[in-house]
Amino acid sequence: MEQLHEGLRSGIEDQVLERFSKAAQSPRGLFSYPTGREGLLALAYPSEALGSLPEAVQEFYCGVGNPFAAGLPGAGEQVLDVGCGAGVDALVAARLVGPEGGVTGLEFCPEMLKRAQANAALSGAGNVRFLPGGAENLPVADSSFDLLLSNGVYNLVLLKRQALAEAYRALRPGGRLQVADQIREDEASPQSCPLGAMDWAG
Repeated sequence: MEQLHEGLRSGIEDQVLERFSKAAQSPRGLFSYPTGREGLLALAYPSEALGSLPEAVQEFYCGVGNPFAAGLPGAGEQVLDVGCGAGVDALVAARLVGPEGGVTGLEFCPEMLKRAQANAALSGAGNVRFLPGGAENLPVADSSFDLLLSNGVYNLVLLKRQALAEAYRALRPGGRLQVADQIREDEASPQSCPLGAMDWAG
């Protein structure tokens, strides 16, 4: 059973890495929902933050929803973006927390991590950093963040309880967890359902 679990996990991770390696070049045509600036506008992202992001950076957005719809980070807060992709949500948060705050983005796809770092440089954001890491083992200290964001990541994580326990470990008392994600509404098993149907067709 353990070998089956590891095989499934490895297969899913390989598919995710392949998809997001391509998205690091351009997300256009890879997803069944709007991406780039079109997606940001359709999801009503905060205009004051989008106004500070170069359109070239916005075009790498491929989130499934708007985690800021549940509330905006405040000035001076520390924010963790789990599965930050090309860094668009992290850069929006960096604009909102201001120079007294800080944002850490974690990404396990190396190509996406490089894209996030390039987007930060293009945006001139000095209060954001991007690190390698995944949801199940967050490389951060306990009680370090006021807000944890995630956009389209937890549906891809097999060890969901562990990932959520890690999220709460990273949050300070009174911290907030704001997640935009997708769920399945049928009983198809992961083995019989390709990645494209599992998580992009929410």
